[in-house]
Amino acid sequence: MPEDNYSLSAKVFHKLRNKILAGEYSSGEEIKEKQVGEEFGVSRTPVREALRQLELEGLVNMIPNRGAFVIGVSTKDIQDIYEIRSRLEGLCARWAAAFITDEQLAELEENIYLCEFHGNKGNFEQVLELDNRFHETLYEASASKELIHVLKDYHQYVSRARRVTLADPDRVKASTKEHKLIVQALRDRDADLAEKYAHAHIQSTKANMDRVGWDNLC
Repeated sequence: MPEDNYSLSAKVFHKLRNKILAGEYSSGEEIKEKQVGEEFGVSRTPVREALRQLELEGLVNMIPNRGAFVIGVSTKDIQDIYEIRSRLEGLCARWAAAFITDEQLAELEENIYLCEFHGNKGNFEQVLELDNRFHETLYEASASKELIHVLKDYHQYVSRARRVTLADPDRVKASTKEHKLIVQALRDRDADLAEKYAHAHIQSTKANMDRVGWDNLC
């Protein structure tokens, strides 16, 4: 495929994936190539390539002579992702304890301060953005390209669920305290504690989702 078409298909892929993960397409809904092409101002070729990539990720089902239909992310998918994340984020924090820089530690501490400020003000969109950045910084501090790639993908896959839970003031306060424990362990270069607290943080998030109700997160 020509380079320009490849670039366009990648852009269409990311836009469509974001829409699916945000719930803008419902499960079973058809994604029409012509309509998407008109929306994004591209021909059908990059749209078709993007849909094939989405099928490989399990987000779309391509049915011959019928079209592309959304599968989306199920309740079980989210539960599985959080169970896997709890272990991988623990590993991430363990590695970060060895590689994190002073600049990254300072960024995490500032992030916590801002999260407390916006949480107290009820600015939950800002809290969500800050939470995204906290975890991205933690991933980057692990110094592992493979781990960063996997965790960023998982983080995006549960973006809709995270939006629901981080709109709860009590969960925001609890999450911020958990972030503080992780950062203190990282500052102390205590890999065992960093792993323990990062694992517990995701398990705590999962427990909160049990209370919210998993069916409300998809």
